[in-house]
Amino acid sequence: MDIVMMVLYLAIVLSILVFVHEGGHYLAARAFGVRVTEFMIGLPGPNIGFTWKGTRYGLTAIPLGGYAKVCGMEPGKENPHIEKALAYAYTHGTIYADDLAEEIGISVDDACEVLYVLEDWGCLVGPKKSDEHNIFRTRAFRDAKRGIDLKEGEPRAFENSHDLYLEERSHTYRSLPFWKRSVILLGGIFMNLLVAIVLLVVAFSVIGVDVADKTGAMQHIVLTPMESISAGVTYIGMVVQAVAGLFNPQTAMQSVEGSTSVMGMAVMSKAYADAGLAMFLQFMAMISVSLGIMNLLPIPPLDGGRFVIEIFQKVSRRVVGYKAMNYMSIAGMALFVGFFVIMLNQDIQRFVFGNW
Repeated sequence: MDIVMMVLYLAIVLSILVFVHEGGHYLAARAFGVRVTEFMIGLPGPNIGFTWKGTRYGLTAIPLGGYAKVCGMEPGKENPHIEKALAYAYTHGTIYADDLAEEIGISVDDACEVLYVLEDWGCLVGPKKSDEHNIFRTRAFRDAKRGIDLKEGEPRAFENSHDLYLEERSHTYRSLPFWKRSVILLGGIFMNLLVAIVLLVVAFSVIGVDVADKTGAMQHIVLTPMESISAGVTYIGMVVQAVAGLFNPQTAMQSVEGSTSVMGMAVMSKAYADAGLAMFLQFMAMISVSLGIMNLLPIPPLDGGRFVIEIFQKVSRRVVGYKAMNYMSIAGMALFVGFFVIMLNQDIQRFVFGNW
């Protein structure tokens, strides 16, 4: 039963905090007029939910973590066939890749590629499992000008193909200036740190904490909100210093040894939950800070890695292509797998065998 409670507590904490993180990306994107086609709690896969104003909200089959699908974040240069493909798609409503390829004079592979980009832009719905061919469809849409609701796969009226392209592109991450892209990328990190501060204020200033005085007697203390905020900022600084230690050969192993894997977090989650609500909120704040700061690491596919790439593209005026982005993401994931294996071994030695 203890193991079940550990997994349950950790799942709750991670789901809430990843939801908060992705919510930061979502809110920033929507504030700048960028489409977000999905906002889900859980890992990508089968889901249940509802669609509101072009965004599907719901719960996936594996309710651990979450994600927000911000439109137009595909790497590399913009596909050169976007405008023609978009006009063709909105004219017909339901599009076969073969027909598009023949119409605008490109290969079927190129047609599939541009249609998937339009799906990523939030203009089209991709092929369904029941489709025998590469069939794409326009999204269900409320045509405010004509006062009608268009179903999925129905044509959309437009006057000029270039104006249509500019309008649809304006709702993508790709269309934004550097500073707005940066806000979207860092929005999740900001929300994690903000929520951590709020949790500590609730724990320290609303509920209060029990501490031992000089005589060893327990005393219930309630801090002022400013004292709680100060404690939160101090803790954030400590986490930043610990993470920065990963990049210093002299302190890297010490930083890794002081870290823990999901196994350690599961054990800690139950221990803090058993200690009371205030302690559990402190634990959530600690994980929220760690999640936010770790995402600042300049390693794709983390937010910090993508932010560094945005800076590189801004300074060099060069676009990082899909292959380069993919290679960097693979390297980044390999690095994280290495850290995970080391930390998991530490936790097994610590909590299973009691060696540390």
